Amino acid sequence: MTETVTSVPGAPDQTKRLPPSRGSRKATMTAVLFIAPAAIAYAAFVLVPLAMSFYYSFLRWDGIGEARFHGLTNYITVLTDSDLLQIIGNAFQLVLYFTIIPVGLGLAVASAIRGQMAGRFGTVTRTVLFLPQVIPLVAAGIAWSWMFASTGLVNQTLKTIGLSSWARGWLGDFVWALPAVGVIGAWVLLGLCTMLLVTGITKIDASLYEAARLDGARPWHEFRYITLPGLRQEIGVCITVTVIAALASFDIVYISTQGGPGITTTVPGLEIYRLAFAHRQVGLASALAIVLMVLVLISIAPVQWFTRDKK
Repeated sequence: MTETVTSVPGAPDQTKRLPPSRGSRKATMTAVLFIAPAAIAYAAFVLVPLAMSFYYSFLRWDGIGEARFHGLTNYITVLTDSDLLQIIGNAFQLVLYFTIIPVGLGLAVASAIRGQMAGRFGTVTRTVLFLPQVIPLVAAGIAWSWMFASTGLVNQTLKTIGLSSWARGWLGDFVWALPAVGVIGAWVLLGLCTMLLVTGITKIDASLYEAARLDGARPWHEFRYITLPGLRQEIGVCITVTVIAALASFDIVYISTQGGPGITTTVPGLEIYRLAFAHRQVGLASALAIVLMVLVLISIAPVQWFTRDKK
């Protein structure tokens, strides 16, 4: 016969908490051992360099000689210098190309091939769309530099269709150089965004589209009221990845234009490299890097909030 222990309202809790069992302690230690290598690597290659950059941003230092405390001067320079502000603005202009074009075209392609992803056609389509993503950025920059050259494929095509007046040295033009770089980045990121959106659209219940058609919905209504809400999280991932790629871009710009002509295509990543290694202004380069990190966080935080799962 067993006794039932009842608690009296208002009386102090007399239940004794049992110490953690040997099994739970062993599971905790196992988890710690598995997490420790990744945590150590993250601290060594992310947290420590970040802390050092933050420290350097308050110094006036050429990387070799004696470092002197410079206060907030480096940050004031970043936020007031006209050239540096233009360079930061260039990165935000690239966001328009790196984000709107890949996400917009990715949604259009995913919606168009939504019911045809099974079989050989789907395999070939996924391979072709994802191909730009596996090409090294250096190779992509070189190939597009050839195509945008004065005698490249783009100008030859324009001349063939009777638009000779549009032919120009795209990457050397003060007006068109930055959009040309944006097109390169959009081409590189299009495959990734399309694949994410195609994968996401296959998880939407097909019966929703069938019910919408029975109710007389048009393709635009299906896209607006079924596809877009169903792909909210995937769209958020695409926007986050592309915004970070635009603000932290370096490879494509360095290979295709090296920041020219002038500073029309110079982006913060390239300027940080130049300030630190060419001009030996480590403190100013670190301050620009910290400001860039803050801008990235500010830019992606609203995206994460709007596209999170609200269930």
